[in-house]
Amino acid sequence: MFCKRYGQISRPGDDSPALLLDAAGSKGTDMRRLLLTFFLAATATALAQGDYQVINVTDGGTISGTVKWSGAVPRSLEFPITKDPQICAPDGKKTTDLERLIIGPDGGVANTIVYIKHISAGKPLELPEQRRHLDQKTCRYIPHILLVPQNAALSMVSSDATLHTIHMDGAASFNLPFPFPDRVTTRNMPTPGLVSLRCNGGHVWMNAEMMVVTHPYYAVTDESGHFQLTDVPAGTYELVAWHEGWGMVGKENSYDVLTERSVQRPVFTQPKSWEKPVTVKGNGTATVDFVISNR
Repeated sequence: MFCKRYGQISRPGDDSPALLLDAAGSKGTDMRRLLLTFFLAATATALAQGDYQVINVTDGGTISGTVKWSGAVPRSLEFPITKDPQICAPDGKKTTDLERLIIGPDGGVANTIVYIKHISAGKPLELPEQRRHLDQKTCRYIPHILLVPQNAALSMVSSDATLHTIHMDGAASFNLPFPFPDRVTTRNMPTPGLVSLRCNGGHVWMNAEMMVVTHPYYAVTDESGHFQLTDVPAGTYELVAWHEGWGMVGKENSYDVLTERSVQRPVFTQPKSWEKPVTVKGNGTATVDFVISNR
């Protein structure tokens, strides 16, 4: 059964200041960038745990649960396909889903990162391999949420026969062109924190988020909203559910490196997070469920 994707969208033709940002000279955009820089720095500080030690975890426990949506769902967040429709929309659609909020048939919220806030020792720093490999396919980033261990490499490739340019902001700063399909590029990620990915090749709707992390107790919810953390040492912890945010506050000017023209890309609301305490017993399973909403 297919999941529905929800969010918010500005009205076409609405050129109010709140919905149209001029990145070249607008004070509002400068302030938004300042706030984004502050948020990314705060996220990097919260995620930094350079003292994490790998130990032999005996009688480790499990934390499992769900992230579910409550209340009315926002309107679908879509964006017009303004470039390379034969590649980006082979089905002939005129718009594409921005994938900022994915809610399953039972209310589960996908693409939420759930992690232990502070943990000093545990199992080796290993994360799902598929979260460390990014593909650019039909002008989408797959997967939409990435998890990369600190000092490990992110592998990137494009399956599209058009120019994509991955632009990263936050804990990593790169601008990487992909003029040819099926050629792999890798970059190491030495700094923990949040990284936002966008396309500077004119495909302004492309967006993804990456966490560079210092310990292995991170998970991304599936399309039923389920998550699981295994081999957790016994103890009491603070569990965090982090979501990238599902609103769009407007647009800002960007630069298409191929056409050398100014284009407009969506500007999203800030990420959100929720916290809950959890106690893990040896060989036991602790269940933690998060309920999130627009409130």
